[in-house]
Parts: sequence; C-alpha cells; structure tokens
Amino acid sequence: MSAGDLVVIIAAFVLICGFTALIVVLLRVHDTLRDLRKDVVDLRAETAPLLHEMRNTTDAARLTVDEARTDLERFDKVLGSAEAIGDAVGGRVARTAFSSPAIKAAGLAKGASRAWSRLRGKPVERALIAPDPSTVGNVIDVRNRGERAPERRRRRA
Repeated sequence: MSAGDLVVIIAAFVLICGFTALIVVLLRVHDTLRDLRKDVVDLRAETAPLLHEMRNTTDAARLTVDEARTDLERFDKVLGSAEAIGDAVGGRVARTAFSSPAIKAAGLAKGASRAWSRLRGKPVERALIAPDPSTVGNVIDVRNRGERAPERRRRRA
C-alpha cells in the first residue's frame, strides 16, 4: 500500500464520519420540525375558539360604542335646543327679574321688615326653613349664655 492509497483511505474514512454526523444532525432537525408542526396544529386548535370569541366581543363593543355615540349625538341636539330656548327666554326674564332696581327693592323690603321687628321687640327669624318640631328638644340653646343646658351624664358601673 502506497502513501497515496493511505491518503485515499483516510479521506474516505473522514468523509464517512462527516456524512454520518450530517445524517444524525438532519434526523434531529427532522424530529424537531415534526414536533414543531404538531405544536403549531395544537396552537391553531386552541386559538381558533379564542379568536372567534374575541371577534364576537369586538363586534358587541362596536355596537355598544355606536349606540353610545348615537345617544350622545341625540343628547347634544337636546342640549343645543335647551340652550337656544334658555337664551331666547331666560335672557329677557333674568334681566327683568334681577335688574339692579329689583334687587335693591327686595333688599330694602327685607331690611325694613327686620328693623320693624327689632323696634317692636320681636326676635328676628333668620332661618329659611323652620326647625323640625321633633328635634327641638335635641338642640342646645346657645343664645342664653347665662343658663346652662341640661347635661346628660353616663353612669359608670
């Protein structure tokens, strides 16, 4: 056997080892691709119902938003009409009712009634709403500072 034959045999052996390693790697890639395909099929089977449910939910939300938009436009029209009516009617009424002479006359009348009550010696009633008769006994009178209100004391056991 010559040196050339030995080189050919060694090269053939190296090539056989290389092809064997390449075949092993390709078989592993093939197995991995098969597992990946199976996982993709499982993923599609799981996500299809979720996508269908998401489409239904999105459609329902879109309908709700459209209804809300319609209601808002309708409310905007009603509000515009109310403002127009308020501007047309309320401006004249407010100007006449709350003009400076009317306010001064009302203040003068209230002041005169309070002064007349004080001159007669009657107390001036300042409450806008009369007190509830059922709670009269529960109120502490602070006008008479000389007298003490009855105190409730708890007995200690």
